[in-house]
Amino acid sequence: MSPDTTPQHVRWHAPASAAALAAAVSGRTLELAGQAIEARGSFTIVLAGGNTPRAAYELLRRAEARWSDWHIYFGDERCVASDDPQRNSRMANEAWLAHVPIPRSQIHEVPAELGPVEGARRYAALVAGIASFDLVLLGLGEDGHTASLFPGHDVDLAAAVPDAVPVFAAPKPPAMRVSLSAGRLSRAEHVFFLVAGADKMDAVQRWRDGEPIPAALIRPVHGVDAFVVSAEGS
Repeated sequence: MSPDTTPQHVRWHAPASAAALAAAVSGRTLELAGQAIEARGSFTIVLAGGNTPRAAYELLRRAEARWSDWHIYFGDERCVASDDPQRNSRMANEAWLAHVPIPRSQIHEVPAELGPVEGARRYAALVAGIASFDLVLLGLGEDGHTASLFPGHDVDLAAAVPDAVPVFAAPKPPAMRVSLSAGRLSRAEHVFFLVAGADKMDAVQRWRDGEPIPAALIRPVHGVDAFVVSAEGS
């Protein structure tokens, strides 16, 4: 069933704290990685940016895993220099990836420094051969955006939309970005939303009320898991 006709099914989880959210997500990620590697010899995961997933990444940094079988992708990236502090990939590297022995050839950063059009074209080509990601991690913005899919933008779910799309007018800087499309993010065995902070609760309520915010457009066949805590700190 195509992403544009599959209704979104959400399993809501309410960790007691942001620390509990990080522990739940990191623990479940390790479980899914072990299962995928046992079954197929590899684990493909799409990482979220922003502040909320950092604590989960720091827990993964201290875990034992068959890191040589992990393949890392990113849900979106800002069109800035590859070493810019705003990069999602830089945060993930500092918190986790630079500290575990995942081969660098298996960490697939978005070439967003090339600009939104070329960056999206190259990343779409890179992920085109992946039928389904094992796990996609996503966040939720105060306005309901996820990855770099923002409200008011034309978030097209048609099958013809490329796997990665250029973003030219994001409502928060930097304006130019590259994002995996809603359809591509929906082609996953598991999707986890990590949501923490009182400022996100209005968007969560609108999501639960059935409003078509961008987060509601991620519609994998097996549904999504939303881990929601109102407080940022532990």
